[in-house]
Amino acid sequence: MKALILAPVLLCACASPAPEFLGAPQTRIERDGMRFALFRKGDRVQVIRLDHADRATRQSLPDLMLRLIAEETGCQPRLSSLRGDTGEIRARLACPADQSAPRAASG
Repeated sequence: MKALILAPVLLCACASPAPEFLGAPQTRIERDGMRFALFRKGDRVQVIRLDHADRATRQSLPDLMLRLIAEETGCQPRLSSLRGDTGEIRARLACPADQSAPRAASG
C-alpha cells in the first residue's frame, strides 16, 4: 500500500520524452531556480519543465526555454517549428554547418 502512495511522488521527478524522442539522451539543466530536461534527437529537441511555475514565472519561461536550447545544443531553435507551452516545448534546430553531431548529454 505504501508503494502505491509513493508512486505518484516518485513519478513527478521523472521526465518522459515524447515518443519521437525515445532513446534520445537526457540532459538535466537548472537555470533561474527551475529544473528542465532536454532531449535531442538529430535536428529536433524537446525541453520539459520539471518544477512548478506560478503565473508570474510562466511569463518568462518561453524565452528561458529557447535560451536553454541554444546554450545546450549550440544550435538555434527554428521559431517556425516551435510547438508546446511553458511545460514542454519542441522545435527543430538550425545548426552551424560544422555541428552535425549532437553535443554530449550531461546528467
